[in-house]
Amino acid sequence: MEALNVVLPVLLYTFGIILLIVLIILGIKLIYILDKVDKVVDNIEEKVNSLNGVFHAINKTSYGLSMISDKMVSGIITFVSKIFNKKKNKEEDDYE
Repeated sequence: MEALNVVLPVLLYTFGIILLIVLIILGIKLIYILDKVDKVVDNIEEKVNSLNGVFHAINKTSYGLSMISDKMVSGIITFVSKIFNKKKNKEEDDYE
């Protein structure tokens, strides 16, 4: 029984030290991995920022095309409504 009282604390301390060393090594590896991930994210951010000009140009172009199409549709609607209004006016004149 006394042998267990001596051996078990030694084994627990040994396993505790081994676990502490393993956790320190894993922590250091995790720091290296996070540094690499940070470099990759910075690289991707630079590339995305270089495309901002292209996206801005596409946005301006789509806005311009939208304005042109809106004006064309508005003109067509005005033209069609004038044609139908003329027909209604002629029908009303016929009844009078």
